[in-house]
Amino acid sequence: MRLLIQRVLESSVVIDESVKSEIGEGLLVLSGFEEADSDEDLAWAAAKLVRLRIFDDAQGVMNLSLQDINGEALIVSQFTLHAQTKKGNRPSYIRAARPERAAVLYDKFVQLVQAELKKKVGTGKFGANMQVSLVNSGPVTIWIDTKQRE
Repeated sequence: MRLLIQRVLESSVVIDESVKSEIGEGLLVLSGFEEADSDEDLAWAAAKLVRLRIFDDAQGVMNLSLQDINGEALIVSQFTLHAQTKKGNRPSYIRAARPERAAVLYDKFVQLVQAELKKKVGTGKFGANMQVSLVNSGPVTIWIDTKQRE
């Protein structure tokens, strides 16, 4: 499982010219799943996401989490996070989970983040063509891979 986390002042997802979800200050999370992802990977990532200390405290130091600031989250599925570009110029997505498996993992991940955060999170629509907008704060962008856990 791979997450691309962006600290935002605001973010939204539009599908078919209609706003599906929008948030204020918080995190936009692009999430990509692979066949080998387990419930343990999902739980670890959800806990890490809501406790990641990347928001400024009163002294301007990144010392506060999404929970600490009572921020919002917007989680969008993005299989292209598993792109492999080693051979040629056309990315391969062979490591990405098949859509039927990825949809289940995505739904579980959203539920786990909601439970950790103790509030509803915004979502995209799995498999849809989405327009994602954001105002990146900082900018702060963090990459997490549950297979590396660095």
